[in-house]
Amino acid sequence: MGGVLILVITGSLYAFREEPDTQQGMVEVTNYRVSSKVPARILRYYVDEGDYVKAGDTLVVLEAPDVAAKLKQAEAARTAAEAQDRKAIKGARQEQISAALAMWQKSKAGVEIAEKSYHRVKRLHDQGVMTAQKLDEVKAQYDAAVSTERAAKSQYDMALNGAELEEKQAAAAMVQRAQGAVNEVNAYVKETVLTASMDGEVTEIFPQVGELVGTGAPIMNIDCLDKEWVTFNVREDLLKRFAVGATFQGVVPALGDKQVTLKVYALRDLGSYAVWKATKTTGQYDRRTFEVRAHFVTPVDGLRPGMSVLEVSR
Repeated sequence: MGGVLILVITGSLYAFREEPDTQQGMVEVTNYRVSSKVPARILRYYVDEGDYVKAGDTLVVLEAPDVAAKLKQAEAARTAAEAQDRKAIKGARQEQISAALAMWQKSKAGVEIAEKSYHRVKRLHDQGVMTAQKLDEVKAQYDAAVSTERAAKSQYDMALNGAELEEKQAAAAMVQRAQGAVNEVNAYVKETVLTASMDGEVTEIFPQVGELVGTGAPIMNIDCLDKEWVTFNVREDLLKRFAVGATFQGVVPALGDKQVTLKVYALRDLGSYAVWKATKTTGQYDRRTFEVRAHFVTPVDGLRPGMSVLEVSR
């Protein structure tokens, strides 16, 4: 009877003995979404899901008629601004200069005639032959002729010198503004041909050819398979094994329990929502859960996102 009791007690101890905690993590990779800055329609895909792409490879071509129309408008505005700039630099046409010169010469001849008439009438007035009224009229005509000649000379100088400095600067600024609008639209045109920004594998393609996509809408996902790490969720009472900078061994079941070496590089609290369990049945405090991130010390062939990695118990 005593032997049976010993066997029962021994079996109970083994049955309720706490199993060693084996931490299970999951392989994750850096990924990015390809999207467009402009609303457009999917015109053609150059890749399929599962294809490996290099940075700079063309992924998809979009069709954006609105952007093409805006480009034509911007180019037309630039052409008009350039014409105004050339006009300001060149100044008046030769025909306008010649016409202004002729008007000036005509005004000079009018001044000479008015001056002679004035002096003749003044001599007659001084001799008492001509009335003061007539002298005043001739003097007014002479003054008017002088003013007309000065105005004609100013018109000729303006035609000869061309536009003022401020007008030329304004015309040049309009050209720069129009060129800026063209550059802006050209930037949107470039967004209709989307290329890979980093090497990786196309994992998902969302819209079909012919479908519309909005600004910033995801078109495809690309995983950067050379930027892999493992994420573990670890209770705080086990964190002493996962200090930042510590290395540990693990196995990848999907690769035939291949052994790998990992190094912890980040650690953060998952928050109160991630409480694991009470330390004792009486519940003195709750064991919180931390996210531990570790990268592979050496590259591992065949790794895929989502694969499990098991810590080798120490």
